[in-house]
Amino acid sequence: MTVPKIVGIAGGTGSGKTTLAKKIREGLGSASHLIQFDWYYRDLSHLPAKEREDVNFDHPASLESDLLVEHLRALKRGETIEAPLYDFKTHARLTETLRISPHPVIVVEGILLFCFEPLREMLDIKIFVDTDSDIRAFRRIRRDMRERGRDFNSIRKQYYKTVRPMHLEFVEPSKRYADVIIPEGGNNLIALDLIIERLKQFA
Repeated sequence: MTVPKIVGIAGGTGSGKTTLAKKIREGLGSASHLIQFDWYYRDLSHLPAKEREDVNFDHPASLESDLLVEHLRALKRGETIEAPLYDFKTHARLTETLRISPHPVIVVEGILLFCFEPLREMLDIKIFVDTDSDIRAFRRIRRDMRERGRDFNSIRKQYYKTVRPMHLEFVEPSKRYADVIIPEGGNNLIALDLIIERLKQFA
């Protein structure tokens, strides 16, 4: 059995890490699979809607990191996992899960991925996507309005209340754990080509 190589991609909100992760998967084809750390947000269905909206989703405590570690260990053992799926409009986990079998390369991406030592220990390659804060902010606004049904005022309030301070406290310092730091994520075609070619030896 070939033990999967796990590639971790972290970076601030809107940095381009999801684009990078998807393009790596496209470059590797069926030899790879993508896991998003966002799927592992804690289920808040037991809370009233107003309380759910007040949760700090940019703090490490909002994510069930232990479950992701457990799943990555299972994949390395050659086992299939049932990854959770999350509804960002209701802040609750969906009843269905995503079945993921071991692949030669598993790409995991998430803002706070490098903030947990047990998670870092599971990653064979750690990539940090470094993008200017103004570009990241505009990308987040566009995503939250298009994909998560939010209005500009709520996005702005959350950005100043939790997104920016949590980035400075947790995300930005975590790049010291990276093996590689890439500006602009999936738009950096030279870096993308180098990474894909490096990973093809495991595919």
